[in-house]
Amino acid sequence: MNGKRWLALGIALGLFIVSIGFRFMTQIITTDWEALINMSVDELNEEVIEEGNPDEKIAVLKLEGVIQDTGDGSFLNTSMYNHERFLNMLEAVGKDRSVDGIVLRINSPGGGVVESAEIEEKIVDIRKTYNKPVYVSMGNTAASGGYYVSAKADKIVAHPATLTGSIGVIMESINFADLADDYGIDFNTIKSGKYKDIMSSSRKMTDEEKDILQSMIDDMYDDFVQVIVDGRDLSEQRVRELGDGRVFTGSQAKENGLVDDLGNLDDTIAMLEKDYELNDPHVVQYRSKFGFKELAGVTAQHLFDDKAELMGVMELIRQHDGPRAMYLYSQ
Repeated sequence: MNGKRWLALGIALGLFIVSIGFRFMTQIITTDWEALINMSVDELNEEVIEEGNPDEKIAVLKLEGVIQDTGDGSFLNTSMYNHERFLNMLEAVGKDRSVDGIVLRINSPGGGVVESAEIEEKIVDIRKTYNKPVYVSMGNTAASGGYYVSAKADKIVAHPATLTGSIGVIMESINFADLADDYGIDFNTIKSGKYKDIMSSSRKMTDEEKDILQSMIDDMYDDFVQVIVDGRDLSEQRVRELGDGRVFTGSQAKENGLVDDLGNLDDTIAMLEKDYELNDPHVVQYRSKFGFKELAGVTAQHLFDDKAELMGVMELIRQHDGPRAMYLYSQ
């Protein structure tokens, strides 16, 4: 490569760096730093949905995405569901004496068994400890773990077209033992016990191992059933009839006693207001605070927006920690 080509390449690289720097500085300059600083001081950021009587307040919290504790995540993927943050938000709203009722807007296919149970326990605690009603408004999907966390709410409202139900537990793994044999690939496994590599992808599962795993799934399923029995006042037999993994529309769920009423988020807020005789309450939506990490994440995603979705997928792959039992509806 001659000198002119090197010069042209250097100029192009320099312009690219300047362009990236300019976009970054534009994002920084247009940021409301005063609001950012104020939000970082508060536990929650409040967005008014409907102005009303300041002495009565309804708080709306959104639960969106797969209910899975993935840690803080990378700064390139700050929009993922954050389990610890959501639990903290629930606790903060529960303690807030100015809040008279809570509406959870759920749009989730479910997720981890433990994470779903922790949210359900937090909802029960809020109702008992702080004596506050918790209503659920279901969005497009509130299935499996999304239904599990709803079951003990004071009232469940679904859109007629909501996909819900999917009552059950699933655990999956990929087995490529035959493929490895075709290509002459050998696996050397050294283990301390015969079941240490249970669900290994490099060999076929034994019948004994299937029995062990099935007993685990059955225990978790029993817990799921009991949560619905306690929350929905349905018999165990009826819950097990409905709990074969199938999904229901919101209309079908209402017919089967899995939800209380049909409507959207506004309808759910109106029902809470009427049921608890609130007089034109102030309705707000809470979000977690927006700090420097979130700003950096938004800025990075803005700079590389054409690759943001791919980055999110790669983050999930990086955090994948092997087969696990899930309250999850997957198409």
